[in-house]
Amino acid sequence: MKRILLVAVTLLLAASLAQAQNSTTDTVILSVVVSAEAAIVVTGAATTDLASITGIFGNYVGNTSLTYWIRTAPGVATGDITMQLTAFSPIGGPVVADDLTYMCSSAASGSPCSGPLAASSTGPTPVVTFAEDAHSTIAGDAAGVAWTLINDPAYPVTTYTSTVTFTISAT
Repeated sequence: MKRILLVAVTLLLAASLAQAQNSTTDTVILSVVVSAEAAIVVTGAATTDLASITGIFGNYVGNTSLTYWIRTAPGVATGDITMQLTAFSPIGGPVVADDLTYMCSSAASGSPCSGPLAASSTGPTPVVTFAEDAHSTIAGDAAGVAWTLINDPAYPVTTYTSTVTFTISAT
């Protein structure tokens, strides 16, 4: 009986070792759809202060810096950065469309607007355009808006503000 039991245990042990040595493999394919994508951040201060640096009644100037990320598709796809301004507040001072102009700068991934251009509070205005298959760096690319506001002696003395909303899109 002990001998039969020993043979049975040996056979079971051998069978389990045989199964332990058996292995299989399988594979999977990773798939990702990379789409057109865009993001933008105003860098630096949340307020761009305009200041006269050329003397008495010299125009007010200032710069707004942006960092953007862009990927447009090959073919006919494009993208752009635009901005929309609100009217200056309080009323009675500078008028965006009449008194404020801007020029743009951009990294190699986009083409800056050609300026100076008149700013607008009635619709979006161009900052940067992107051609098909445009790509920024992973750290983002730089763009900027250089502002010039006429220093008109008729403006009442106070602080005037206008909100600028930047929008980026990619297709």
